[in-house]
Amino acid sequence: MTEQTVSIERMEDAIDIFGSFDENIRLIEQELGVRVVGRDDQLKINGEEEPVAYAVKVIRGLLEISARGEAIHEQNIRYLIQLVKSGNEDKIRTLAADVLCITAKGKPVKAKTVGQKRYVDAIRKNTITLGVGPAGTGKTYLAVAAAVAAFRAKEVNRIILTRPAVEAGERLGFLPGDLQSKVDPYLRPLYDALFEMLGPESYAKYVERGNIEVAPLAYMRGRTLDDSFIILDEAQNTSREQMKMFLTRLGFGSKIVITGDVTQIDLPGDKVSGLKEAMRVLRNQEDIALCRLGEGDVVRHVIVQRIIRAYEEDEKNRNHSAGGTGVFHKRGENKRG
Repeated sequence: MTEQTVSIERMEDAIDIFGSFDENIRLIEQELGVRVVGRDDQLKINGEEEPVAYAVKVIRGLLEISARGEAIHEQNIRYLIQLVKSGNEDKIRTLAADVLCITAKGKPVKAKTVGQKRYVDAIRKNTITLGVGPAGTGKTYLAVAAAVAAFRAKEVNRIILTRPAVEAGERLGFLPGDLQSKVDPYLRPLYDALFEMLGPESYAKYVERGNIEVAPLAYMRGRTLDDSFIILDEAQNTSREQMKMFLTRLGFGSKIVITGDVTQIDLPGDKVSGLKEAMRVLRNQEDIALCRLGEGDVVRHVIVQRIIRAYEEDEKNRNHSAGGTGVFHKRGENKRG
């Protein structure tokens, strides 16, 4: 058994680190198997040598986060523990240094994980960025934030958001209303992100002026998009032909971000995913970046990480049990995670 001490200079930091009813400290104790006791302006950590060393690094990382005025919650505590265990605790300093965008309510939008930081940097540096990863990794949200930031900085004149109108395993039938009403259900996640960044009134104003366009992918054919920030969401559900058509819409002064999850393909079994094809064909092209986000980049509820991990493990077990018979390999193109 060993003991180490961490000094806390500001009472506000101590309150942030402990959390409501000491929930943050309890989480650290539970995850690392240590005992943390607060005495005046110090925290004493007791336990086995390695877990205590981890806990000290986690607490110091949380002090850095608190000093930047950021909220401490379960997700970033778990992520910091993950960084510390992998020897990457120094990377916490690179996170949240840049504010990507300010929402309509004044909330700063920042990368919350190392993977998200790489993704945001790639969007800034490259003309075309492919963001591939599971649900909850911020692919669409960060892309929309980057688009709004570029629009506010007058780097582009338009924001164009699009996604293929493919139903996720359901058949919705004939939807009532005009064309906009029919495509709205497919585009709702994009609307939600835009509303948060701009507010409903500003969003409506920019749509009326033509500065913002949200449309199904089919409406991109035949167009050349200059001075625009273009986002293709749910790109795993594009066909090879649709993806090629979309990529060739790129005009001067424009930027493209393509997001998708290759484990959530809803195409018919005989269709090749345009996203998977683009990842293969474009992987070594200049000014095109491929960013892979993973389970560790999930910033939704912690149970989302567990769900993703459980499905990945189940998929591996199914493929292993197939034993090379080709039963699952034949459908591997269209896995539904």
